[in-house]
Amino acid sequence: MNRLRSIDDLGTLREKLYLEYEQAETSSIKVCCGTGCSAAGGLEVAEAFSKEIEKQGRNIQVVGTGCQGWCEKGPLVLLEPQDIFYQRVTPFDVPQIMDLTISRGRAIERFFYPRSDTGERIRRREDIPFYQKQLRIILRNCGRINPTSIYDYIRVGGYEALTRVLSSMSPEEVIDTIKKSQLRGRGGAGFSTGVKWELCRAQKGKVKYLICNGDEGDPGAFMDRSVLEGDPHSVIEGMIIAAYAIGHVSEGFIYVRAEYPLAVTNLGLALYQAEQLGLLGKDILGSGFDFSIEIKRGAGAFVCGESTAMMYSIEGRRGMPRQTPPRSVEAGLWDKPTVLNNVKTFANVPVIINRGADWYASIGTERSKGTQVFALTGKVKNTGLIELPMGTTIREIVYDIGEGILDDKRCKAAQIGGPSGGCIPEELFDTPIDFDSLQSIGAMMGSGGLVVMDESDCMVEIARFFLSFTQKESCGKCPPCRIGTYLMLETLNRIVEGNGKPGDIEFLEDMGNMIKATSLCGLGQSAPNPVLTSIRYFRDEYEAHIEDKYCPTKACKALGTYRIVNEACILCGMCEEVCEKEAVVSERQRYYIDEADCDRCGRCLQVCPVDCILYRGQPVSAEIVGTESSLAPSSKENR
Repeated sequence: MNRLRSIDDLGTLREKLYLEYEQAETSSIKVCCGTGCSAAGGLEVAEAFSKEIEKQGRNIQVVGTGCQGWCEKGPLVLLEPQDIFYQRVTPFDVPQIMDLTISRGRAIERFFYPRSDTGERIRRREDIPFYQKQLRIILRNCGRINPTSIYDYIRVGGYEALTRVLSSMSPEEVIDTIKKSQLRGRGGAGFSTGVKWELCRAQKGKVKYLICNGDEGDPGAFMDRSVLEGDPHSVIEGMIIAAYAIGHVSEGFIYVRAEYPLAVTNLGLALYQAEQLGLLGKDILGSGFDFSIEIKRGAGAFVCGESTAMMYSIEGRRGMPRQTPPRSVEAGLWDKPTVLNNVKTFANVPVIINRGADWYASIGTERSKGTQVFALTGKVKNTGLIELPMGTTIREIVYDIGEGILDDKRCKAAQIGGPSGGCIPEELFDTPIDFDSLQSIGAMMGSGGLVVMDESDCMVEIARFFLSFTQKESCGKCPPCRIGTYLMLETLNRIVEGNGKPGDIEFLEDMGNMIKATSLCGLGQSAPNPVLTSIRYFRDEYEAHIEDKYCPTKACKALGTYRIVNEACILCGMCEEVCEKEAVVSERQRYYIDEADCDRCGRCLQVCPVDCILYRGQPVSAEIVGTESSLAPSSKENR
């Protein structure tokens, strides 16, 4: 790997790589080897293709790409130039694909995705509903290139923005371009990126620092991880441009949690390649500009996603937020002016420089420009990593990209913004997703987690689950977060266990608002959001848990009771067969449920062919009216 001495050297290399690629006339098999597909066997599929190609002596390139997005359907395989997209491929399928598709040109329909509504099998990736509405800017190279090859990145235009900046733009012009694009931070707060850079540049002094926040700790979120795995050079290039614009920045850090081994590996390799090629280190491309980047591995503390806590962690101290002001751009890492941006924010920068601020600002809404990446999970038919223009509605995501709810159940809500986000009911799904619209309904953009829930999900339990996460991850430094979240969680635990009491809802609201108003950092201030929004939109469920002592969704096993209406029972015995706790008892030509043994799993309710099993709170229909005397005894002593 020869070191590039000038901007012209990089241009010559890019042209050479492009011509070699065009003249090679080789087919390529792109296998998703991101974490999701690797867990499903993606690496084994890529290895099987390589062995089969070697055995046949074919001139075909096997490319292990980063995340292609549709993790649920992995391993994913894209055949080029045939433009054929296969899903759920196994190593055992490889010989058949090589024989029928590669050798004979015949597509294998069983690997095509069948539409959930019509059953039509789709050949091209771009025609699949999951991909149709996406606009991939941040994820532009994920699934397209080999993330372990800097030459692949350069061939598709990588580091072109850097050469443009170093050759023809002053630092002030770079900042002005970013400001004009209206790029806002993708870490959750949505602060103007250009303004942040400008404030830091204005600080006096010779030493400044740059940090990339890759500490993605939200449950079910994997956006930053996928970018670092699949396109690490886009983040590195964005950081180099930022360092040039801010000035007096010779050292940067990428903070990524150690639980992301593939991201750490690919990122470390990318940094090494960039240094060897002369794109990092001393005298970058002969410009006289020096900048290096170091990886800092986090130990998994959620609070270290907060900027000041992260800086303490990098310094070797315990990761705990500090009081602001002073802001990080004034006194951050080692008390020096510091800019901290998210992985996705830096990945946007090269595109903005190359395509222009006006182009980027034309995408999205009036105050939220560009795109956002979401991890779409939960009770939706299509799950995975998606990137959409700001302003796309929640309904479009759930019903167009996600193709609706699993088992065609009724959609109930979506949790947006991770454990610090809000629970949004289905009737508000026409709300456009942008920083301001989400805040107006009690949610937040966060880092991009989106969990879809159906009618079987209990919103009280959902709120309890998310609060239990944030309470455990609290650093404990400030009393509102440390004590307040504990008291709220204790109250929610009582409610789902059937011990709720009048005034609990009001207590949760008062305590939640107090925590939001007085906590030290943004994580503490947003911790009550799931509870407050679920009370705001699903108060009736809280009231049912507290006043009627039952869970309308039957999710809280400590609440409610099951009864068999004897007049309607046909004595089929199916309820007894499925009961793992042996709580369904047969006695004198009738069945009853022993409450002492019943764990309220609901299996008996699901299998009963005549609906004669009733859950407390469910109205008894006219066809199966039963009296208390007809209901079974509730103790084995009465057998």
